[in-house]
Amino acid sequence: MIADSHCHLDDPAFDDDRPQVLERAKAAGVGLILTIGTGDGPPDLEPAVRLAEQHNHVFATVGVHPHDARKADAGTFDRLAALCSHEKVLAVGEIGLDFHYDNSPREIQREVFVKQMEVARQARKPIVIHTREAWPETLDLLKEHWRPSGLGGIMHCFSGDYEQAQRSIDWGFMIAFGGMLTFKRSDELRRVAARLPLECLLVETDAPYLTPAPYRKIRRNEPCYVAETARKLAEVRELDKETVDLATTANFRRLFDLPVPAREV
Repeated sequence: MIADSHCHLDDPAFDDDRPQVLERAKAAGVGLILTIGTGDGPPDLEPAVRLAEQHNHVFATVGVHPHDARKADAGTFDRLAALCSHEKVLAVGEIGLDFHYDNSPREIQREVFVKQMEVARQARKPIVIHTREAWPETLDLLKEHWRPSGLGGIMHCFSGDYEQAQRSIDWGFMIAFGGMLTFKRSDELRRVAARLPLECLLVETDAPYLTPAPYRKIRRNEPCYVAETARKLAEVRELDKETVDLATTANFRRLFDLPVPAREV
């Protein structure tokens, strides 16, 4: 059993073979999938929910990605609040700041980020954070608007340093490693992964993006490849892969208060 804590099953890259993608994931031992509900942005906030409703082992988030912050209006946040009560929605995300592409003005990104934290706080849901070239600003906003809630969440596709990881953990966040952990130039990231508490770690794919080695240049990413990231995490921590699979899956269940099947106890 292993959990892919972040993928985009609604992406058009999967339109031709989505059932087969899920079958390959099952064959690889992926028993839990969190599909991210940002899609193409407002007004459609439910692409992940529609998929999660079709599969018992698939869960969803809802949220507005920082790229799409400019599309949000008052009705967006009302709809997000309503969707948070759906039984398959585990978190609000991915939300945050992206100062690399700046697809939405930075001030609007900040406003939408803060408003979504308020939605999540009211709903008592964790949040899934996207931050790129915006670590100081992201942490400042989390400290002010989220840390007091005690609800925590996930630092998605973590690429920061040890201090940023530890600060996030202190605030109740899980650190999720994706395909970047397997890249040749990710030595520093692997050193960070080796030092953090195992009980605070998750693995993810971000599929169809960031395909891990050894498939990086030849295949589209998909949930079954989360096993490669788990394998690399086990290697850098000098553990067997089964230990990492069980630990990261237990962490996922604990964060979202999901029941533990007897076979995983």
